[in-house]
Amino acid sequence: MRLINTLFAALATLACAGHPAFAQNRFAPVVMVNDQAVTRYELDQRISFLRLLRAPGDPEAEAMKGLIEDRLRAEAAKQAGITLTEAQIQAGMAEFAGRANLDTEQFLQAIGEGGVAPESFRDFVSSGLAWRQVVRTKFASRVTISEADIDRAMSVAARRGAGPRVLLSEILIPAGPAVAVEARELAADLAKSIHSEADFARAARAHSAAASRAQGGKLGWIPLSNLPEQLRPIVAGLRNGQVSAPIPMGGTIAILRMRGIEQGGDIDARNLTVDYAQYLIPGGKTQATLAEAERLRGEVDTCDDLYRAVRGPAQERISRTTQPMPAVPGDIAAELAQLDDRESSANLVRGDALVFLMLCKRSATLDTGAAPLVADADAGTPDAPQIIPELGFGAGPTRAQVRDELVNQRLAGLADGYLAELRADAIIRTP
Repeated sequence: MRLINTLFAALATLACAGHPAFAQNRFAPVVMVNDQAVTRYELDQRISFLRLLRAPGDPEAEAMKGLIEDRLRAEAAKQAGITLTEAQIQAGMAEFAGRANLDTEQFLQAIGEGGVAPESFRDFVSSGLAWRQVVRTKFASRVTISEADIDRAMSVAARRGAGPRVLLSEILIPAGPAVAVEARELAADLAKSIHSEADFARAARAHSAAASRAQGGKLGWIPLSNLPEQLRPIVAGLRNGQVSAPIPMGGTIAILRMRGIEQGGDIDARNLTVDYAQYLIPGGKTQATLAEAERLRGEVDTCDDLYRAVRGPAQERISRTTQPMPAVPGDIAAELAQLDDRESSANLVRGDALVFLMLCKRSATLDTGAAPLVADADAGTPDAPQIIPELGFGAGPTRAQVRDELVNQRLAGLADGYLAELRADAIIRTP
């Protein structure tokens, strides 16, 4: 007993004297957040991780800030009764690794060579996933996205379709609950076995559920802003000829191959697609038909309203068309060029009818057309999955995808405000 007491006394003396063995204790707290400690080990790990990611800012300051916020997020998740399943954590790790075009195992090996432990990466991902659930639980009911919000976000005026453009090939593998495990295994095997454009084309024809499989997965030029939000950083990080790691996307797994990238800029008029409506008012261009056009202009806010403002058999004279701008008849194209979304004109005549022309939407969401490939011997693979028309990135973002993007943007703003409140109310001190 005397020996033990003597040992404890010696340890206490060393600690009070600031002995290096204690001053450099990797598991000593460097900051306390309420009653939760952030250790020197965690701080060093996060600094190393941020440096490996080449994150902007000062790594030490950003690491400390991030770990403090992680403690606040964890406390909020605990209070909300939120816990993560192992499957959720693994999926989150795979998604993050995919941004570096690696699978989870490859990513862990890469960061391990930089001194970052798997547990540190797991904690980093888990914190973000739990916080995402906290934010959705707390704020999702407050976020309302209208159809007009989606229209604005998809519009040329919002620069949708401007900026960098990419030339991609795609493989999209259905991964519903019944086939999720098989789909992940297939996607992992394909990503490792594809070494050339020909390999990718064969894999697309055999396994992709997107219509582009008939062209070996090839798409035309796509504005980067038209890809789903989660894909943009992954695609932007690909080199020419590089194939991505499998990318989970809800009920689908995507594999992409970069075939080209250009800086782009303003939207080329040839890449515009117009959605427009025509209503033929019998009688040519007369005071009576112009008065009818003026009545419609006062009652119609959107192209859909035409069917409410025009009733009975006259509705048969309404037509609605979506076309790439180069395919639009010249006189109509000239009129549409002068209109903004939901504006109308009554300057054209067709036969004995005045044309009430309305621009529903001008967009640049479609790809610019991939050249079909010559079918090779295995193009008709009998085991290829059924084509799912809504799959594929060539047609640009769906309204549902844009809605999700807007929801995420608004939730992010609410989350930042909530985190600032938590930090303001917390007791943060250095031991």
